[in-house]
Amino acid sequence: MNSEQLVHGVLNGGAAAQRRAMAKAITLLESTRADHRAQGDALLTQLLPHTGKAFRLGISGVPGVGKSTFIEALGLYLIAQGLRVAVLAVDPSSSVSGGSILGDKTRMEHLSMHEQAYIRPSPSSGTLGGVAEKTRESMLVCEAAGYDVVIVETVGVGQSETAVANMTDMFVLLQLPNAGDDLQAIKKGVMEIADLVAINKADIDKAAATRAEAQIASSLRLLSQHGNPEHAHHDTTQWHPKVVQISALQGQGIDAFWAAVTQYRQLQTANGRLAARREKQALAWMWERIDAGLKHAFRQHPQVRELLPRLQQDVAAGRVAASTAARNLLSAQYGQAQAAID
Repeated sequence: MNSEQLVHGVLNGGAAAQRRAMAKAITLLESTRADHRAQGDALLTQLLPHTGKAFRLGISGVPGVGKSTFIEALGLYLIAQGLRVAVLAVDPSSSVSGGSILGDKTRMEHLSMHEQAYIRPSPSSGTLGGVAEKTRESMLVCEAAGYDVVIVETVGVGQSETAVANMTDMFVLLQLPNAGDDLQAIKKGVMEIADLVAINKADIDKAAATRAEAQIASSLRLLSQHGNPEHAHHDTTQWHPKVVQISALQGQGIDAFWAAVTQYRQLQTANGRLAARREKQALAWMWERIDAGLKHAFRQHPQVRELLPRLQQDVAAGRVAASTAARNLLSAQYGQAQAAID
C-alpha cells in the first residue's frame, strides 16, 4: 500500500481492513529507511487532522507487577462501556541479540481477540524511557482510526524510565503491596510524576495493600508540597494524585480505577491543563526528533565516518580520552559546516 491507500484504510476501512492498514502504517513509521521516513511524514500529515480525540493513558510499573493482566481487565471493562481500546505495548530489546519477545499480545488473550480492541507490541530497540522511538506516531495512527482510549504500556519502569508520562494525558503507576516503606516510596523519582497510583494484587494480602495505600498516599502528599507544583494540594481546581487498590486477576477495583481516571479527565479538561499538557508534549516531541535527526546526520557525515574507526580504537586502547575524541569528531562535522557558511 502507498501512503494514500494507508490513510484511506486507517480512516475508512472496515474492521479487518482498518487493522491491516494500521499495522502497515505503524510498520512504515517504525522503519529506518530514508524513503520510508518520507512516506511516514506524509502519512502523519494527512492523519493529523483526525487525531486528538482519544484519551491517552500511560501505564508503568516494575516487571511482574501485572501490567498486561491489568490492561486486559481494563480494556475489557472499557469495551463493555461501549469504548474502543488501542494498546501500544513496548517490549524490551535484548542488548545481546537485539531481539524482542513481543509477548504482550499473548498475555492479553481475551482482549486481543475482541473486535473493539487493537494491540500492537513494539520493540524498545534500545530507546531509553520505557517506550519505543515511534510510540508517539503509533498513538496518532490509533487516534485517527477512531479509538477512544489509547493505552501505552512501558517495558517496566525504573526510577528514570518516565518517557511515557511525557506523551500521555495521564500517567498511572502500578505498585505491589510490600514494595517498601514510606522512605522507599519517596525515593522513587517516578512517584513525583504519577497522576494515579494503583496497588495491584491487593487480594493476596489485604492488610499489606492497605498499609501500602497509606504509605504511598502520605508520600504523594509530601511530594506535592515540595515536588510537582501542578499537584499542590491547596489548589482545589487541580487534580491531586490518588491511590486505589485493585486486583486485575480478579477484576476487582477496575470500576473505581476508571472512575478516578474519568474524574481526572473532566477536571483537567475544565481547567485547561490537559490541552496545555498536550501542547507542551508536542513541542518536546519536535525537539526530541531534532535531536535524533542530528545524531543520525552526525553519524552519516563523511569526515566523521572517516575518523570514527581510528578514534574508537584510540579510546578503547586508552590513548585518547573519550571527551577529546568526541570533541574531535564534532569539530570534524561542524568545522566543515562553518567553512561552507563562510
